[in-house]
Amino acid sequence: MKLLLHICCAPCAVYPVNVLMQENVDFEGFFFNPNIHPLDEFKRRMETLKEFAGQKGLTVYYKDDFMQDVWENFKGETVERCAMCYGTRLEKTAQFASEKGLDAFTTTLLVSPYQKHDMIKELGEKYASKYGVEFYYRDFRPGFRQGQNEARELKLYRQKFCGCIVSFNESNIRKKEKGK
Repeated sequence: MKLLLHICCAPCAVYPVNVLMQENVDFEGFFFNPNIHPLDEFKRRMETLKEFAGQKGLTVYYKDDFMQDVWENFKGETVERCAMCYGTRLEKTAQFASEKGLDAFTTTLLVSPYQKHDMIKELGEKYASKYGVEFYYRDFRPGFRQGQNEARELKLYRQKFCGCIVSFNESNIRKKEKGK
C-alpha cells in the first residue's frame, strides 16, 4: 500500500511519521492547510515541517494555498466550521492521492485529542469513496504526548491553536485572560 499522509503541522506529524516508518509503510507527506492564519503562522508551520521532513528524509508535497478570506467570512457554529475545514483539507488530500495513483490517505489530525475524531473519520471515508482511494483510519491519539515531547526535544515550533482565524482569536483571548 502506498499512502499519502496529510500533515497539519510538524509536531502532530512526529508520532504518526514514526509509527508509519517503524511499520515500513510506504508513504509521502502532503501539506495543504489553507485554514492556518495569519500568514506568518502559515509560513512558520510550513517551514517547521520542511525542517522536520528533512530530518526524517520524508518527501512532502506542499500546496501553499492561503485563503484567509474564506475563514474570516465563515463564522458559523464550531461544528459547521470544523466540518468545512476538515472537509476542505481531506477532499484535497484524497484528490491528490488519487491523481498520484496512491492507494490510500490519512491525516495527522487523527493524533490530536483536541480534534473531532469521528467527524474526521466520516469525512475521510466520504472523500475516499468520491476519489476512489482508501481512507486509512488509524487512531494515533495514544501517541499524542509522546509525539509532542519528541517535537519539544527536536526544538520544533509548537503552536497553541489549531490554525483557523477563530481559534487564533480564542487563543489570544485566553492569553489576555491569563494575563500573558
